[in-house]
Amino acid sequence: MEFQTGFFYLFSAVLLFAAFRTVTARSPVHAVLYLMLAFSQAAAIWLLLKAEFLGITLVLVYLGAVMVLFLFVVMMLDINVEQMREGFWKNFPLAAVMGAGIGFELISVLWVGFPDMVVAPEVAQTAMHLADHNNTREIGKLMYSQYFVAVEIAAVILLVGMFAAIALTLRARKDSKAIDPSIQVKVRAADRLQVVSLPATRPAQQPESQA
Repeated sequence: MEFQTGFFYLFSAVLLFAAFRTVTARSPVHAVLYLMLAFSQAAAIWLLLKAEFLGITLVLVYLGAVMVLFLFVVMMLDINVEQMREGFWKNFPLAAVMGAGIGFELISVLWVGFPDMVVAPEVAQTAMHLADHNNTREIGKLMYSQYFVAVEIAAVILLVGMFAAIALTLRARKDSKAIDPSIQVKVRAADRLQVVSLPATRPAQQPESQA
């Protein structure tokens, strides 16, 4: 057995274990941590398959941004786990039937569909020709040449989403005590201090003490 095959089985076993613990973990924080472990093992498998662009993207995008965000959100929220588990056994039969159906479909596709497929000679020759090339460089050339407009549209959509998220977090709140600095700068002394003219008053005379 080659070392690549051994690493593949090792990463696959850890991936399956992490995915199983993600579903069965009692703590939401532990579930997110197991999901991050599953993503890292999937990235390692992508690297073994010489798809380094997908592996690096999985690490940078999901582990570096999305999953860290999920972890912080889960840690900041006060989630009542016991209340969430009240309807678990009630919905378990439907979930088991759906899971069994999805598993049957995957097994039928993987074990029945792929062995009957025949690779065309021109496709095999193209794959052998591309094996000596850098996948990341080839994908970059396609993204910024043939699919340049689509990449720019996706970038604009992400930029709009970022501005929308910032705008939602900066919306006015009734319980907020924030003060606008521009209003403070424009304040004059007459707006804060008012001089009132009052007539002079004499001090009250003390009553004479009786002898």
